[in-house]
Amino acid sequence: LGELGQRIAQHFDDLALVRGPNDARYPSLFRLLTAVALQNKADNIPPNLGGAVVDAILAGPHVPYPSLWLNAAVGRCRAEQTVNHLRAAAIKACLNRQQRHAALSSPSLAPEKEFLPMLDLSNTNPAYRLGRLFAVLEKIQEEASPGLNATIRDRYYGAASSTPVAVFTTLLRLKNAHLKKLSGGRVASFEKLMGEVLGPVTDFPKHLPLPDQGRFALGYYHQRQDFFTKKTDDNATTNTPSSEGPTA
Repeated sequence: LGELGQRIAQHFDDLALVRGPNDARYPSLFRLLTAVALQNKADNIPPNLGGAVVDAILAGPHVPYPSLWLNAAVGRCRAEQTVNHLRAAAIKACLNRQQRHAALSSPSLAPEKEFLPMLDLSNTNPAYRLGRLFAVLEKIQEEASPGLNATIRDRYYGAASSTPVAVFTTLLRLKNAHLKKLSGGRVASFEKLMGEVLGPVTDFPKHLPLPDQGRFALGYYHQRQDFFTKKTDDNATTNTPSSEGPTA
């Protein structure tokens, strides 16, 4: 029973991700599965996926989750142009288990760094960095044109996450027009951030395979949450002299 408890705890550690105030710290398997199903309906959960996930949980932390779970999570992010907490958590858990399993199976190879619950500034994976860049470009657009009904995410997320070279040249050109609407201080801040994000990126890939599309989604989610967290921290510091931090 003790070993079983440790394996269940490891499952929730694998899912751990920075989240908003309304996101569950310990999401149920049902919610995780419906989040990757068409129209978020239980009837559309891929057959046998739930059982396969439970098998991986009980087998231990070095057993990969079913590849179908990662495929479904990435597919819904791309189809709906939305990376929510549950999908990002599933992607992180699947990728980290894959990396753990690969390190155990091939100890001579340098292991890939596991993804953290929050933004990892030291992660140089190109797909992760491009996801972060996409989030920065969306943030620039939002600040330049407040109240937009749709952002670049609604039009370009699917293509950006799968065929970056076909999209990012257009997005970087649009970014220049958006920056002209911002103050000098914000322009300098965004340009510095983009320089940091793009530092390790030597080129825009023609195509990202599905695992890299998952890394793109995580980079986007982490960067978006980082923007939200910093805003919350600033407000808390300015308006609320409390020792408690933000819940996100």
